[in-house]
Amino acid sequence: MVQTESAQPTDGAADPSLGDLVALAVKDLSQLVKWEIDLAKLELKADVKRLGLAGAMLAVGAFVGCLVLVLLCFALTYGLVTLGIWTWAAFLIVAGAGVLLIGIAAGIALLKMRKLSGLRRTRKSVQDGLAMMHHDEAADDTPAVEAR
Repeated sequence: MVQTESAQPTDGAADPSLGDLVALAVKDLSQLVKWEIDLAKLELKADVKRLGLAGAMLAVGAFVGCLVLVLLCFALTYGLVTLGIWTWAAFLIVAGAGVLLIGIAAGIALLKMRKLSGLRRTRKSVQDGLAMMHHDEAADDTPAVEAR
């Protein structure tokens, strides 16, 4: 019978036991999970920084937009004055137009809010699941065969 070289360890050391192999695998797996968590933390930290910068830029844009809106309102007012409307009337017309736009925007927002589902399907699904669990528990309490 011929034995191959791979059947016998060449260095004279015994093969590791099953327990050693399992311990090594668990250690490697836990190290891998730790590295994955560290990588996720680094990626999340970078994403949070990007979101913070984007939020700050959005706030600056909104502030500048408000300033431009005020300037446009003054331009419209003085344009109305140039057309021959009294100054106070021109300011009232522009202010009324602003209030009208606010009212329209608020009305649209209210209509959209009314259409929110309020998680109706989720609540129904959870209630159905709980009802099935209670039904199963009630079925477990009753004997399978009743005594006569």
